Amino acid sequence: MAQAKKGDRVTINFIGTLEDGTVFDTTFPDSNPEAACSTEDCGSDDCGCCDESGPMELVIGEDDFFTQIEEALVGMAPGEKKIVKIPAEDAFGEYDEDKVFTVPRSEIPDDIYPEVGQELELTGEDDEVIEVTVIEVDEENITLDANHPLAGEDLSYEVELFEIL
Repeated sequence: MAQAKKGDRVTINFIGTLEDGTVFDTTFPDSNPEAACSTEDCGSDDCGCCDESGPMELVIGEDDFFTQIEEALVGMAPGEKKIVKIPAEDAFGEYDEDKVFTVPRSEIPDDIYPEVGQELELTGEDDEVIEVTVIEVDEENITLDANHPLAGEDLSYEVELFEIL
């Protein structure tokens, strides 16, 4: 039976979980209906967790997904499964308290009504877009968190090589 190697285009299925067992990402549509991923869950379209259900296609070695997962695929045959652990610092980084900041409510446009949990895009210097989550709102200030929602979390992926294309 064929085994995957670096440079192969493959499809994989996976279930990503946190240390407490919470499913945060999956290509299996029926594995956890409440965990359906969206941009609101992960904060951006480039985190890897907002793809449609069904096998994910990637080229091994082209950094299409986490490096640890791509490396684990080498030598696997279709139908084979592995568990891959990714520490926080190699996933979305450690949680950084310096990325939590407060802005006066007067700096928020009048047509935006921030609520805790809401995600916003701020435009910084040089038109840089910063994605933040509202974590506290009072009459005078809004506290925002620019950390990725999975920052500080160790990740575990159960990966199945579905097909070598």
